[in-house]
Amino acid sequence: MVKVGDKVPSATVKTLDFEDVVLFAVPGAFTPTCSKDHAPGFIKNAKELKAKGVDLIACVSVNDSFVMKAWADSLGAGDELVFLSDGNGDFTKAMDLEMDGRGFGLGSRSQRYAALFEDGVIKALNLEGGGGLTCSRAEKVLELL
Repeated sequence: MVKVGDKVPSATVKTLDFEDVVLFAVPGAFTPTCSKDHAPGFIKNAKELKAKGVDLIACVSVNDSFVMKAWADSLGAGDELVFLSDGNGDFTKAMDLEMDGRGFGLGSRSQRYAALFEDGVIKALNLEGGGGLTCSRAEKVLELL
C-alpha cells in the first residue's frame, strides 16, 4: 500500500498532470454512500478547495467511463470535479488500495479514500477503515490545506 511521501504510481490517468490534486476514490458509482455523501461533499466544497490552491479535484472508481459520466451527470457535478474511470482497476492496483467486494457482488474495487497529491507526491492519504465515511470527506481534506 502507498503511504504519505510516496510518488503517485504510474497509471493511465492522464488528467493527473496537475500540480496540486485532490483525488478521492469510491468503491462504486451510484452506490448509496458515494452518491448521497462522498461525491456531493466534494461538489459542494469544490470552490473552497480550489481557493486553497487545489488545481484539480478528481473522483476515481473501478467503473467504466460510461457509468462514470452518467454518475457525474446525475450528481450535477458540472466542471467542478473530474470523474475518472479505472475500469480495469490498474490505478487502484498500482496504489495497492484494492478492496474485495465480492461479498456485496462488487468484485474487486477501490477502498474509499481521499488523497492530496503535490507535484506527483502523496502528501496526505485519508484511508477509511470500514464502510463509513469519516476521514475521506471533503471537509476533512479542507482541514489538511
